[in-house]
Formats: sequence, C-alpha cells, structure tokens
Amino acid sequence: MALPKDMRLKGYRTFNYIHENSKTYYGKLMTFKVAKSNPEILLSHKFTNTSNKFRVAIAISKKVSKKAVERNKLRRILQDWLLKNIQKINNHKPYWLLVNLKIGDFCNDKSRLLEDFQNLMFKSHLIK
Repeated sequence: MALPKDMRLKGYRTFNYIHENSKTYYGKLMTFKVAKSNPEILLSHKFTNTSNKFRVAIAISKKVSKKAVERNKLRRILQDWLLKNIQKINNHKPYWLLVNLKIGDFCNDKSRLLEDFQNLMFKSHLIK
C-alpha cells in the first residue's frame, strides 16, 4: 500500500533543502538523509495543516534494477514497513526523510532490505 499523501515529499525545492540541510546515515544497502522539516517550502503544495508532519521519499535508481516492476516492489516493501510501524516514529518531531537505495542485487532478499532499513531508522533516532 502506498504512503498517504500527507506523508510524501515532493517538489524540487524540498529535495534541494534536504540535500543541503540534512544529516546522512549510511547503511549496507541504502542511505538516509534526515532533515528537520521546513513548512514554508511546502506552502505552494497547499499542505497547510499537515506540513509539520513526518514525511518520506524513497528514491530507487535504475542502477538498482532496470525493471520498474522490481523497483516498485522494493518501494512498496519499504512503504509497507513504514505504515505498519508509524506509531513508533517520532511524530512530535517533524522530520523529512529521503531514502536512497545503493546499487546491488537484493530484489529477492526482503529480510536483508528490511533489516538494514530498520537499523538505519534506529541509527537516525527516528524510532526509539
């Protein structure tokens, strides 16, 4: 299941802000970029009441897999984990998270992917 619209990041200004003002955490399979939210950037997207929430973007390069089906499957796996564990995430601290998957062949290894994702969530203090 996809992330709700109020949890998604969009817009080039948002991603520029994350790249410039984020702290990066490195894992074996992916990297996290975590930045404090900046609601003024999202004003053009008409997110007035939910702009201070936790938001996520998952970027999967074609270098990971040439097939869009496999990239979408990986994205859905990570989004599903986030939706199931959303209660553990610090909603009182508004953060923006950008997840970039590294190059590798782990499309069939769901457990390794979720293990690295969970470790980075703990490492970045988004989950206690």
